[in-house]
Amino acid sequence: MAKVTLGKTGITAEKNSFGALPIQRISKEEAVKLLRKAYGHGVTFYDTARWYTDSEEKLGEAFDGMREKVFIATKTGATNAEGFWKDLHTSLNNLRTDYVDIYQFHNPAFCPKPGDGSGLYEAMLEAKEKGMVRHIGITNHRLNVASEAIESGLYETLQFPFCYLATEKDIELVGKCKEADMGFIAMKALSGGLITNSAAAYAFLAQYDNVLPIWGVQREEELDEFLSYIDNPPEMNQELSEVIAKDREELLGDFCRGCGYCMPCPVGIEINNCARMSLLIRRSPSAAHLTPQAQEKMKKIENCLHCGKCRSKCPYGLDTPALLEKNYKDYCEILAGKPY
Repeated sequence: MAKVTLGKTGITAEKNSFGALPIQRISKEEAVKLLRKAYGHGVTFYDTARWYTDSEEKLGEAFDGMREKVFIATKTGATNAEGFWKDLHTSLNNLRTDYVDIYQFHNPAFCPKPGDGSGLYEAMLEAKEKGMVRHIGITNHRLNVASEAIESGLYETLQFPFCYLATEKDIELVGKCKEADMGFIAMKALSGGLITNSAAAYAFLAQYDNVLPIWGVQREEELDEFLSYIDNPPEMNQELSEVIAKDREELLGDFCRGCGYCMPCPVGIEINNCARMSLLIRRSPSAAHLTPQAQEKMKKIENCLHCGKCRSKCPYGLDTPALLEKNYKDYCEILAGKPY
């Protein structure tokens, strides 16, 4: 089984680790079964967050009484010390534990540091001194914040989107983390569902010995697919290289990654799905995207205020209103039966 050590944390986990965002969409019974099955097959690292509704509670239920056998990373989106402590105590209660292995600032717009006025880093240090937090991490979608976190020397791990659609600058981040002995946790390894060949995704990430991928799992068949790679890991070959080259040609550029940081929309547009609907229909079974409910969601694009709020919050600098308009036009043509 391939292992990854997260830099100076000393945490060593299998290359297949568990992203627990999707389990908020299934029942507690289903989630607990899934989590315990993953553990039974050697998965020991689990990533969650306060923002993932009941994900933490499901992890707490699954690993109650065996806390020391797994590594749990969670996150706070707090903007001040008061919110930090509230989030941390809630997470510990949900997870049924008295410590978090890695506590991460969740996609902050800036890199928290001592003396910045927010009190966030000071609170994190205090929590670590009290043994409530074992290692300090940060997650982000912004290259400038991620780079600043590495250069600051204040963080032990960085969680950042990384997949075979990565740019040269993204790859540079991985190298910088390695040089700084800082753990690199790869989120969005399937690019929010746009990458449909998990073997190619796995083989690409396997090339980086300091990268720990967390695969978002919601269904047992998805888990089984990744578990099968433990004993038979896909290796980069011509076939997988061609898959990657084709996807890079199709997907690189201005496309919505579905991170959702542009939300909420003042008129209720589900931006993180609507702004990439053309790609979703092309790359996954389209029936679910063409239901009356889905059509109603897309129709809300007509109410766009062009207020610019989503554009200003996009960590990738996308012109979100323009993407919404383009995807709505494509969607209407598909409904009208025009070739796509």
